[in-house]
Amino acid sequence: MKITILTLFPQMFDGFLTNSIIKRAISKKAAEIVLLNIRDYTKDRYRRVDTPPVGGGAGLIMKVQPLVDAIKDAKSANSHVILLSPRGKTYTQNTAKRLANCDEIVLICGHYEGVDERVSAYVDEEISIGDFVLTGGEIAAMAIADSLIRLQKGAITSSSLDEESFESGMLEYPQYTEPYDYEGRRVPDILYSGNHAAISKWRKKQALYITRLYRPDLFAQLKLGRSDIKLLHEIDKNTEPEWEKKALEKGAKFIKK
Repeated sequence: MKITILTLFPQMFDGFLTNSIIKRAISKKAAEIVLLNIRDYTKDRYRRVDTPPVGGGAGLIMKVQPLVDAIKDAKSANSHVILLSPRGKTYTQNTAKRLANCDEIVLICGHYEGVDERVSAYVDEEISIGDFVLTGGEIAAMAIADSLIRLQKGAITSSSLDEESFESGMLEYPQYTEPYDYEGRRVPDILYSGNHAAISKWRKKQALYITRLYRPDLFAQLKLGRSDIKLLHEIDKNTEPEWEKKALEKGAKFIKK
């Protein structure tokens, strides 16, 4: 996947491109990122890319000419052009999965009080990462680029993607590390049982519970089966079900004391 980012501040991406998963994905050629400085496209002799709005008003607006010329330079027949804008649809994991199938993405970072309305005619989609205000679109572009690159083949292991938050419409189940006991807080014994089916069932139950607790909006969209409802009843009753008891009994020798 090729991601071209139109920005006034390409230096903001230095750390993003040279660390962790993104750096490895680029080196493996799972992704390519191109930065284009919008200021390089202005025909203003003072290299200005912004101007007060026609009709008056607060702040400055990004001019149409440099933005459109930058879009034209970045765009190919396979490009999907996205303007990062507060009026766009909120970005979700489902959006990421849809866009991850594109060969080329162009992300436009807005600034100041917005962009000339006529720029919208040159984009395919407008996206927002949430209902809050940023000084510019660079942070949003990094967030979107990160979410797309990690979905590319070879960027990270496929098993890491399968059980992440939002992949199943739920938040991810709780994770633990050693030590077993830390200041009286213990890793659940079921995780030491060696019974993979029981561990998977326990994790599903915890994911349902955590999603219901922290993201009722997501939970409301889930299509619960009988087994899911039964797992939630076990949580609500705060009792140890038979399947868990049997798994703990069989795996007793592996459970830490």
